[in-house]
This record gives sequence, C-alpha cells and structure tokens, in this order.
Amino acid sequence: MTTSEPTTSPVEWTVQGLLDLFEPQPDGDNRFIAQTGLADADDRQVVEGTQVLAQAIVAAARRFPDKSVRSVYAVFARVVLVGPPVELDIDVISEGRSTATAVITASQNGKRCITVTVLADVPSGDVIRHHLPKAQVVGPQDAQPSIMPMDGRQVRLVDVVDVNSPDEVGPPELHAWLHYDPIPARAELAKALIAYFTGHLGISTTMRAHEGIGTAQAHLTVSTAPMTVSVSFHEPVQWQGWLLYGHESTQVGAGMSYVRGTVHTEEGELLASFTQDGLIRPLRTSDTDIKHQSRL
Repeated sequence: MTTSEPTTSPVEWTVQGLLDLFEPQPDGDNRFIAQTGLADADDRQVVEGTQVLAQAIVAAARRFPDKSVRSVYAVFARVVLVGPPVELDIDVISEGRSTATAVITASQNGKRCITVTVLADVPSGDVIRHHLPKAQVVGPQDAQPSIMPMDGRQVRLVDVVDVNSPDEVGPPELHAWLHYDPIPARAELAKALIAYFTGHLGISTTMRAHEGIGTAQAHLTVSTAPMTVSVSFHEPVQWQGWLLYGHESTQVGAGMSYVRGTVHTEEGELLASFTQDGLIRPLRTSDTDIKHQSRL
C-alpha cells in the first residue's frame, strides 16, 4: 500500500515472478489462497494493496470462466504484511447468463483486510464507441528513467526526474510510460498487471502540486496510503510495447486526495480507466506502540 517501491531489495523482483504471484491457488468452493511475495529491504514489510487486487482479479476470472472481468473496486481497510498467505473468499451476489457480481474478501491471520467488488460480463459488439484520446506528451524514448527496480519492467516519467522529491513542483498531473517483459497473453493476467500499477503514483501526483512536500516524506513526516482503487477495463485489453499511465489529482484536502487516471497503449487505444482515494495526513506522534513503518 505504498506509493512507490524501494530502491533496493534483498531478492530481485521480476515481472515473471510477479505474474506467478498473481496466480492464487483454489482452496475449496469460492475460496483461493494467495502468497504475499518477497520481503523488501526497508522496514515496512507491507504488501502493495494493488497486488492483492491483482490476485482477486485472477480469482474472479477463474470463478467466472465464461465471462470477462470488467470493473473492480477495492477498499484497503487493513494492511497486508509480507509472510502469512492471504485468503480470498468469493461471495457471489448474482450470476446470470450475461453478467455476474461478487464481493471478494482478502483476509490474513483471520482478519479481513481488503474487499474487492467485481463486475464481470460477456462482452458484446459495439452499439457506439469512443474513448478519451491519449495525452499529447513526449514518448518513452524522451521520458526520464525512474528507479523502480523490477527485472523486466521499465518505468519512465514525463517531465519529472525524481517523483519522490519535494523540489519537483508542477501541476497535479503525472504521466508514466511502462514497458513489461513478458506481456501476459491471458486476459485476466493482463488486467491484473495493469491494475497493479494503478496505486503506485497517485499520491505522488497529488503531492507534486505542493512545494516542500514529496513522496520521500511518506511515513516520516506524513502518513500516506492508497485507501481505495477502482479500475474499469475497456475490452479488448491487449497491447504490445509501451503503456502510458496518466494521473490527474482533482482534489486534496481534509486528509484525503482523489486521483483519476487512464491507461493507453502507445498507439492510443484506451485499455483501462482508474481512480484512487489516498490518505495524506500528519504522522501521528502518539500511539507509539505501533511501529511507524507499519502505520497507515
């Protein structure tokens, strides 16, 4: 549930390893078990909330094999820690010929941590079609390489050198080019991979508009965390080459920020739209029985 990944890791993350991690294992009717993955070098052994969201997408696709996952809405109520497996319980609300709805609850050590509401359906032919055009920004070859280490993934930022720096002041917008190797062929894994990055840069986008505050202060002077993420997938979700994630922070105040975003192919097709509610508050100095690394 952090906004950016650490610069070092005792064991290197890979895109293929991430895709393998997205595959939960069945554990009876409407139930899957997901692993938390590798421990990072910092003291915050907190699993990305969107990693669990990605696992829930794959679990939903397995539960509804004749349908396509079209939208998901996740609420990150409690942190998931690296270590014990995550239990994904699927509560099917409705299941018809064309649509299905379910609520997936992710629990760890008997405590409910995340809920994901899923809408799946059978895509039909177009009646009408349009989409928001890709932003007119520089291409990946002219963007700034970003240090977000993962073997097989490249991240390049438009008009930003260091997303964590409080000196990188600009409008509350952020565009990031991403390249993955391998690109998953299965639709549910492609959607899971797209959803995974939707929580990474939203809070940085909000902070960019405010001088003297940057993502590097997260968990030091300010408390930050994505609290909700929603993703709508616009069929078909297929791509080659680079993806452009666009972020726009439309409001911040009263301790929360709101970001909306898009995911386009390099050719300009809109694959997904997403939103994020993020928590941005002064770090509490009381209740010190909870390690500051583990607080929201």
